[in-house]
Amino acid sequence: MLDTLDVTVVRRWSGAGLSALRAHQREIDELNVYPVPDGDTGTNLVLTLTSAQHALALDLDNSAETGRTAHGHALHLLARGALLGARGNSGVIISQVLRGLADSLADVPEVRGPHLAAALRAATAAAYAAVAEPVEGTVLSVLSAAADGASRAGSGHVAEVARAASEAAAVALARTPEQLPVLARAGVVDAGGRGLCLLLDALVESFSAAPGTVVEPPAPAVPVARPAAAPRETGSLDYAYEVQYLLDAEDEAVDRLRRALGGLGDSLVVVGSGGRPPVWHVHVHVNDVGAAIEAGVVAGRPHQISVTRFADQPAHLTTTRTRVAVVMADGPGLAALYIGEDAIVVGPNPSPQELLEAISASGAAEVVLLPNDGDTRAVAVAAAREVKGPRVSVVPTRSPVQTLAALAVRDDARGFDDDVIAMAEAAGACRWAEVTRASREALTMAGRCRAGDALGLIEGEVALIGTELTEVGTVLLDRLLGGGGELVTLLFGADAPSGLEPALRAHLAARWPFVEARGYDGGQPVYPLLIGVE
Repeated sequence: MLDTLDVTVVRRWSGAGLSALRAHQREIDELNVYPVPDGDTGTNLVLTLTSAQHALALDLDNSAETGRTAHGHALHLLARGALLGARGNSGVIISQVLRGLADSLADVPEVRGPHLAAALRAATAAAYAAVAEPVEGTVLSVLSAAADGASRAGSGHVAEVARAASEAAAVALARTPEQLPVLARAGVVDAGGRGLCLLLDALVESFSAAPGTVVEPPAPAVPVARPAAAPRETGSLDYAYEVQYLLDAEDEAVDRLRRALGGLGDSLVVVGSGGRPPVWHVHVHVNDVGAAIEAGVVAGRPHQISVTRFADQPAHLTTTRTRVAVVMADGPGLAALYIGEDAIVVGPNPSPQELLEAISASGAAEVVLLPNDGDTRAVAVAAAREVKGPRVSVVPTRSPVQTLAALAVRDDARGFDDDVIAMAEAAGACRWAEVTRASREALTMAGRCRAGDALGLIEGEVALIGTELTEVGTVLLDRLLGGGGELVTLLFGADAPSGLEPALRAHLAARWPFVEARGYDGGQPVYPLLIGVE
């Protein structure tokens, strides 16, 4: 068992916590007596922690540049990722829990029990400060009890302190119906508190997991009763709109913003990511939307603005809303395939402005962006941050075959967040490969290639060098299908030789007779063949 909270524990905790939340997402959603426009609590927490996990994965190795300890750098990445991806009040509060831990532990060389106890106290203070009108019987109460339990443990062993916090949180969760009448009437515990308990359980397990093991999500411990719906997560019925945005602003300006927004409405939450430049997540319920946004303009630079009218969101019911997918495509055949899946197509290598124009022209309230490659993904994310009005999410597809997999599971009858998650999971489950010709001599992961050689790439890395496209294509199919698969998608490019498709189909029929194969003329340049295996 590890006796310090190091970067290994942080990484395990991040993965195990997200896994636990995903496993219990529906349970937590059904505990939520406050259906909110941007999804239920379980979904909100999954999306928030997914954003945190992505931030951790993208920048974990740069701690030396920050001057922080490795675990401190990792915690700050989680906190900032959670803030920028926070959904709903519960997501914002969890982001502040992570920020409190990060700020307290970043410069501690070896984190022991008393350090973790103090950090949980700081996390509690940060979470309470984030909420304009804290309510007991919510995740705040559970967090406060966890901090108290950690302090009472009086142990120098960090794992024992974590366990004491987890156990105290579980007891506090069971008491939440006594503190909040709406929970007692519905016969459930607080949904956000349940999510926090799962994260604390995952932290405990992360100290004891053997290197390389995957921490299993804890089993459900709370009976689920379908709640009676309430109109919104927090606040009174006097305010008709929910306004949220990210804000680039200095601390002094944000203090003035809090006062201005406090006079406009309720359910005010303004939290920062820490670091430089400061980024703040602003959430408020108001009647005067323009004044709420104008206050942000006065304070700094608001972006990723979202406005929702509560009257359009009946409690726990999915309303019929216009939703579109915007796909980047390079090739007439690809464009035709995507249009056939009812997607909007933009050309290759678009700018953020071109994507914003496509989003605006669609007139949709909800938009999913599918970029198809790593470079365009960054453009799509930048565009999504600048959208004012519609809800926009990016499903980070890296290949056209992943986009086809995502579009195949799209379902407008689902809630937007659920649909985005389903599309992202389908894309992630699609393994992909490419066949092309080398344009010059180079040293690759598969050895040295020369100009004109046939190259086989698996998920972006050169895995095979040959002379014939057909030969390389068949070997790639065998490698991908060797790991399992039921459906093969073949997209043939503008330079694909006429005999490539029949040769690959004959190989599949002989070697993999139980695999379904679908071939299309994609017309893409550079890559005569794209392969997807699901």
